[in-house]
Amino acid sequence: MCPNCGAPVEFRSPASASAVCSFCRSTLLREGDALRRIGVSGDLFDDHSPLRLGAGGSYQGAGFTLVGRLQYAYEGGSWNEWHALFDNGRSAWLSEDNGRYVLAVDAPLDGPAPPAEVLSAGRPQLVAGRRWDVASVVQARLLAAEGELPKPPVVQSEYWVADLRNEQGEVGTLDYAEPAAPQWSVGRSVALSELKMSGLADAADKSLAAKSIECPNCGASLQITLATTRSVACGMCAAVVQVDPTVGSALDHYRQQNGGESGLEPLLPLGSVGTLALGKAGALPWQVVGYLERCEVPEDAEDEQTFWREYLLYHRREGFVFLVDAEDGWSWVAPLTGAPRIEGQRASYQGATYRKRYTYTATTTYVLGEFYWRVERDQRSVNTDYEGVGTAHARKRLNCERTGQEVVWSGGETVASNVIHKAFGLPDSAAASLERDVQPTGGGRGCLGSAVMMLLLLVLVVFIVIMLSRCGDRSNCDSVRQTFGEASNEYRQCQASARSGGGYSGGSFGGWSSGGGHK
Repeated sequence: MCPNCGAPVEFRSPASASAVCSFCRSTLLREGDALRRIGVSGDLFDDHSPLRLGAGGSYQGAGFTLVGRLQYAYEGGSWNEWHALFDNGRSAWLSEDNGRYVLAVDAPLDGPAPPAEVLSAGRPQLVAGRRWDVASVVQARLLAAEGELPKPPVVQSEYWVADLRNEQGEVGTLDYAEPAAPQWSVGRSVALSELKMSGLADAADKSLAAKSIECPNCGASLQITLATTRSVACGMCAAVVQVDPTVGSALDHYRQQNGGESGLEPLLPLGSVGTLALGKAGALPWQVVGYLERCEVPEDAEDEQTFWREYLLYHRREGFVFLVDAEDGWSWVAPLTGAPRIEGQRASYQGATYRKRYTYTATTTYVLGEFYWRVERDQRSVNTDYEGVGTAHARKRLNCERTGQEVVWSGGETVASNVIHKAFGLPDSAAASLERDVQPTGGGRGCLGSAVMMLLLLVLVVFIVIMLSRCGDRSNCDSVRQTFGEASNEYRQCQASARSGGGYSGGSFGGWSSGGGHK
C-alpha cells in the first residue's frame, strides 16, 4: 500500500527497487516488505505513445511486459524509456531512436568511462574495450516517471547523455546523471511488429487533432496530428512553429521567406497515403506528414543552387522514413541505428560497400506539415552521400548528416518513379512530372555538375545560337518550332526576329539545376 494515499502498489519483480504510485505520484522506495515515500514524481505529459504500461511482447523467444517508464526532455525534444521486465526476471529498456525503437540492457563498464566533456559527435571513442562512433551529445533532464523501476528516479538538473553507434548496428548510451559513476547500456534497433507487441494503445489515441494550439503569427488553428511533432508549419500563413512537448504550447516561430521553389505544391499531397515496400517490413501504408524543400549552399555566391525535395512518411509501428525527390531520381532512406565503417572514399555497412559521391552543405528553404525534430531557420548541415558498389548493391544509398553535436546516418535504396506513381494512386497526367534522370553523371555533386556535362551543355548552347541566328525569315523557324514547340519562347523570339530582319540572340535554360541528393 502507498504510505501517502493508501492506494495498492504491486511489484512484479523482487529485484525492483522503487515504484511510482499511480494515484498520488509519490516516489516509493522498497525496504523489505515496507514502502517509504522519498519524493513526488512530476506529471507525465500525454505524448500518445502506442506503448503503455501492461503492454507485452517477445524478443528472441523470451516474453516481456512493460512495467515502468521514464520520460526525458532535451533542447530538441523528448523521449521515453520503458522498463521491460522479462519472464525470466531480467530487465531491459525500450526507447525511441529517431522515430524508431531500441531495446537495450544495462551493461558493466570495463574500465573508466570517458568524461562527458571529451566526447564529440562524429569522432571515434573507445568504451568498454570496443570502438564506437559518437552520434550525439546532449544535455537532458528526467521529467517524470511511472510504474515499477529498477532504481529510484531522481528528477534533477540537466546532465549529459551521449549516444554511440558501431558498425554491428548497436547503440550504446552513456548516462552521466551520476558523473562519478556513469551508466552504460547497449542495445539494437527493433520494430514493434518484430516484438509482436500486444496491449498497445488504440490507433486513435495517437492523434492529437483535438489539441488546440493557435499560430502565434496569424492566429489560425494549427492542425497537429502526430504526438511526436516538434515543429509544424501553419496551413494558413506557412509560419514554422515550435511545439513544446512538455506542455503542448506554441513556442518560438518564424515566417518563411518564400512560397516554395517556383511556387509549386508538393507532388505528393500532405495526408496522402501510399503503399510501399521499404526495407524488411514489406508493403505498408505510409502517410505523407511533412514536406521539405532543401538546397545545397553554393561555395560561391554566383554558383547555381541545387534544389531537391523530401517527403516525411509515417507508419504507426515502423516510425518515419524519407522519400527523396532529386534530379538524379527518387530514393527512400531511414535513420540507421549503427554507424558504417569509413575507409578513405569508401564506406561499409552490413555486408555492402559504398563509394563516396560528394560532400556538401545543405539548408532547408521551405517546409509544410509536421516534423519530429525542431526545424530552425537557416539551419545548416554538412552531408556526405554514398552509393552502393556492385550489381547487387547498386540501388543502395547512404547519407551522413552532421548538425552541431549530432551525427545521423541514414540508409535506403533508389525507387522508380512509376512505383511512386502507382503507390500514391496519382492521375496518369502526373506520371511525367515524377520522372527524373536516373543515370547521374559521376564525379560531381549533381547531375550536371561534372565537366563533361557542362561541356555538352556549352556545345548545345553554341549550336542553338548558330542555328537560330540563321533565321532570316519565318520559314527558317520551322526547325526551332520542331525542337522547342510552337508555344515556346524560342520559337516566338525567332518569328519576331524574322519579321524585323534581325537575328536571334540568346535563349533560356531556366529551371535546369545540377541535381542533388540527400540521406
